[in-house]
Amino acid sequence: MNLALWIAAGLLAVVALTGGVTKTFVPVEKLAALHGGGWTADVDARFVRTLGVLELLAAAGLVLTAALDIAPVLVPVTAVCWIVLMVGAMITHGRRGEFALVAVNVVYLALAVFIAWGRFGPESFTG
Repeated sequence: MNLALWIAAGLLAVVALTGGVTKTFVPVEKLAALHGGGWTADVDARFVRTLGVLELLAAAGLVLTAALDIAPVLVPVTAVCWIVLMVGAMITHGRRGEFALVAVNVVYLALAVFIAWGRFGPESFTG
């Protein structure tokens, strides 16, 4: 189970890193033109950048804190934060009728739930 949790955290970290780099460094006008990025045209650019930075922090929190043994309890805490982020993403995409993206967000949410459950519970780093 520990290996499965590491794999799930790694996959979710790659997703967070990709989204974070995109939202932080790609101009909002270009993001708005991308599939699934239309919502960025409806919000302030600072909000998009803030989400990007939070996703970059999530990528680090899902893997690096445990790999470097620096506050590994941040792994499940980060997973819970990711759950909240995915609920917001599902609401946003659902309102826009982008139901395929809602389904993708559900998969990411499920990975985060698995990580939070596993790292707070049976495979805790504190045990």
